Amino acid sequence: MIREHRWTLTNEPQIEKIEKLSKDINVPNVIAKILVNRGIEDYDSAKQYFRPKFEHLHDPFLMSGMDKAVSRILTALDTKEKIMIYGDYDVDGTSGIAMLYLFFKKFNDNTKYHVPDRVKEGYGISNYGIDLAKDFGATLLIAIDCGITANEQVDYANSLGIDVIIADHHEPTADVPNAYAVLDPLLPNCNYPFKSLCGCGVGFKLIQAVGQKIGQEDFAFSFIDFVTLATTADIVPLVGENRTIVKLGLQKINENPRPGIRALMDNAGIKTEELSSSQIVFILAPRINAVGRLGDAGRAVELLISHDYQDALKIAKVLETENQNRRKIDEDTFANAQQLVDNYVNEDNDLSIILHQEDWHPGVIGIVASRLVEKYYLPTIMMTTINGVAKGSARSIAGFDIYKALKRVEDTLLQFGGHKYAAGVSVELERLEEFKLAFNVAVKELLSEELLKPEIKIDSEIQLTDITPRFQKILREFAPFGPGNLRPVFLVSKVQASAPPKIVGKNHLRLKIKQNNFVFDAIGFNLGHLKDKVSASISSAKNLDLVFSINESDWQGGAPAGDAFPQLKIRDLR
Repeated sequence: MIREHRWTLTNEPQIEKIEKLSKDINVPNVIAKILVNRGIEDYDSAKQYFRPKFEHLHDPFLMSGMDKAVSRILTALDTKEKIMIYGDYDVDGTSGIAMLYLFFKKFNDNTKYHVPDRVKEGYGISNYGIDLAKDFGATLLIAIDCGITANEQVDYANSLGIDVIIADHHEPTADVPNAYAVLDPLLPNCNYPFKSLCGCGVGFKLIQAVGQKIGQEDFAFSFIDFVTLATTADIVPLVGENRTIVKLGLQKINENPRPGIRALMDNAGIKTEELSSSQIVFILAPRINAVGRLGDAGRAVELLISHDYQDALKIAKVLETENQNRRKIDEDTFANAQQLVDNYVNEDNDLSIILHQEDWHPGVIGIVASRLVEKYYLPTIMMTTINGVAKGSARSIAGFDIYKALKRVEDTLLQFGGHKYAAGVSVELERLEEFKLAFNVAVKELLSEELLKPEIKIDSEIQLTDITPRFQKILREFAPFGPGNLRPVFLVSKVQASAPPKIVGKNHLRLKIKQNNFVFDAIGFNLGHLKDKVSASISSAKNLDLVFSINESDWQGGAPAGDAFPQLKIRDLR
């Protein structure tokens, strides 16, 4: 299914604001307009955007529960209590575990970690994991990237004499667990000014606060690389504090990566000094996630905490193998899921996709759900059977709150949790059809017709003559790119294709675009279906309107460093 996109040009800010910022920071008006639309309206905010520093981070003690959490941890460190670090099995969780483990291990050798098994224990704190903590002799359990809905498990830990500190970022329910301290910026009573931290980010604020109290804040800041991996991989907004963290973290990784991250990069073929946010998302994160999807996520933690490069390289090769295995299972599951959608989902009546197969691997259904959303552009839930229960992952389309839809039908669910665009669900097998019908009704009530058309947000209309070397240089400084700080998207009107278009690779459209004798290479990934439209524009001598971002590629592979040739990455054309 190829859906037509809707183009949305961002609002034109007041010209006075644009001109003032343009003059104050010496950038073209187009750049100033994009910045103003992203909330950067004056010299100071622009300086913080382009040159972030650690002092720009918020005071961790602004977070509700922080004083209590830090006080409890300082007692544990002073008296050498045994501490169990407990996290999730994805990049956010494993990075958070590695960070907390290394930080506390420096001051207290009685520190251990546990990553739950995805199949045997499932997501979050389990009674089994608490029993492991008890067997270890832990009197303090710190849960990172999980725990905000673990009411029964926290009560169980309390009954065993284990205090629990929760550092989470998921949506809390009205009934917050009775933990010793709960850290979550989304708690209704939390006045922390930034609400979009990942789980590892919340844990980072915890060690930053502890570091302040014991004079080790610089040591806490040394873990900014772990928070960068987690923040980027968890697809949280790269704005405000998150952007500061990722910008500084990428600098640290590129200048001096710790052994585990360096081994992961080397094994994946990423050159040091060149790691970007997109490479974390598409190259590093899948490898870290793979071991948790197909087995023991503790292997990812061991990689991240390794002090020896050669040892780390051995583990990185295991991650590589597991990722290749994961991709094979992923492809087979995706092919099977597509067949089910094509056979059983009614395009005219169903506004959601809900699939269940008892033998699907639980480690890949979240990935496949995301791929189905990309292909069919409908909210999607993929489920498999675990211990006699249908369990799975929900993924949404832009603008649609799938958590709210699940909330409407929670009486048909055993359990659910997550946020606006992704959630986990559990359903009794005998109520599966009831859930499917109820969920589809909820989606129909909540999903507008407009949202079913994928939106391309355009930052500004420009002329090809605007794309100068200086313009490109400034655009590079917008990085790191991610949600909330996407690579700028431009519209250029009335251009011509200066030569017949070609299909290259797997259905990628390649052409040359001309406007007023300025010619640029352009490529549209997976846009081969637009070839006939471009060819028709040439034969009929009609102009094209193009929506694109600006990528850089070495001109014929021989551009000197810092002199990359601009390539237009086509998003859509008319």
